[in-house]
Amino acid sequence: MPLTKHALLNEFPEHHHTIRHLKMHNAHFTNLFNSYHELDSEVRHIEENNSPVDDNYLELLKKRRLHLKDQIFTIIQKTELAL
Repeated sequence: MPLTKHALLNEFPEHHHTIRHLKMHNAHFTNLFNSYHELDSEVRHIEENNSPVDDNYLELLKKRRLHLKDQIFTIIQKTELAL
């Protein structure tokens, strides 16, 4: 079964202009964006390679990724309301 890519532009394709704008003008958003992608890469690496990690560790990484995604989406929504 193919793994789902969780890249933010795949997750929020309808918000790609806002994401691009925020990456250029909001340092906090850029840090969250980069942290999300680093974490997503780690999760995908573990899953794609069947790396021997504790299930709890993988679940923790996924929860962190989801938390970052929620924070990012909140910023996207607030930005779009302000524009």
